[in-house]
Amino acid sequence: MLDRRTLMGVSAAVTSALGVLTGRAAHAKSEPKVNPAGTLAPRGRFGRMERLANLDLESRQDFLMSFRTWANSDLSRAALSRSEVILAGKGLKKDADLTQPEAVALLENDPLIATSTRAWLSCQQLSWNGLKEEFENNSDKYLSELEAADKMGPGTLELNPSYPWPDYVKHEIHIQPGGYVGNEFAGHMYHYGTNGFYTGRNHNDELHVGVANAMPLPKDGKVLRILDVGTGIGQLAMALKERFPNAEVWGIDAGGPMVRYAHLRAVERGLDVNFAQRLGEDTKFPDNYFDIVTSYIMFHEVSPEGTKAHVKEAMRIVRPGGIYYPLDFKLTGAPKRTAYGHYRSWWDHRWNNEVWTIKFRQNGLPDLIRQAGFELNEKEPELLKGFGILNATKPAQA
Repeated sequence: MLDRRTLMGVSAAVTSALGVLTGRAAHAKSEPKVNPAGTLAPRGRFGRMERLANLDLESRQDFLMSFRTWANSDLSRAALSRSEVILAGKGLKKDADLTQPEAVALLENDPLIATSTRAWLSCQQLSWNGLKEEFENNSDKYLSELEAADKMGPGTLELNPSYPWPDYVKHEIHIQPGGYVGNEFAGHMYHYGTNGFYTGRNHNDELHVGVANAMPLPKDGKVLRILDVGTGIGQLAMALKERFPNAEVWGIDAGGPMVRYAHLRAVERGLDVNFAQRLGEDTKFPDNYFDIVTSYIMFHEVSPEGTKAHVKEAMRIVRPGGIYYPLDFKLTGAPKRTAYGHYRSWWDHRWNNEVWTIKFRQNGLPDLIRQAGFELNEKEPELLKGFGILNATKPAQA
């Protein structure tokens, strides 16, 4: 009689085979066949995504993803409608020009709006807690897998745990336990947790692949070296390597556990990507080294001082004629914030530990990029729908 683990493994294999036959297998050329320890993933994969170790945890995470979808849609719309009723009761139009403190004072104590906030945050906490329990309770197994991958290629891994990291990298971003630097399973938790954020749209790094494929090229077309700053678990760095297989690709991040997990994934897929635990403001690379330097939704997690230093460092390491494209939330041409928008931004900052997001919207990043010496195009291309366009070129004479 087949036990559940064997049965689910067979089911996953059949599903994968059907996907290949019907043309629905995602990115089949880079899907891993074995993990670094040399054993098959115990419950199979969804394309690039290794399934969680047991059906109970996977089911709970799927439920929480569905709950998050509801909280982001129906419940959030109800809270928005309620905010407009509150404004009308104060004699204000729904697009009234309020400051954030004024909007928060009006809305934060309403029961329906508070319920919407609490529902979202509880979902976030439950997701993290379930993942943390799985990885920490089975730490020997997961650490052994990481240790085996540490020594393998084709790419390299560099860890610098004793580096004097600035305070801004130590926050528990998105209330992830330990943040990106303080838990040895930060990469594991981030990977599965952010699949919930994306509500099923990025199981196979589809968003990162789309960004990589839309990345602009230097005018001379030369792409020999690429750097992904704040690479996290390496999703964009690996997607860029797939688009530019002959390029030297690096991903750096202050989070050692993040780049360690990124290296594990690259080893599984046989991708020659180099990962290093380094700061974006102190990359250690030579002057004029990279043809493309990019980042994926990173700058809203960086302090104002760190932001200035990041841009200055990018100007140093991008070669004349090279591209600098720091993808993040829209700053130029963003719609005016409603009262409810101000409130959501506040609770995301206050309760979801988005420490620097409000400062990010005020720090003048486009101007900092120009002041550093880049020529900035804010009209094209759009790498990710609805996000900002910061397509900068280092002048050829620089």
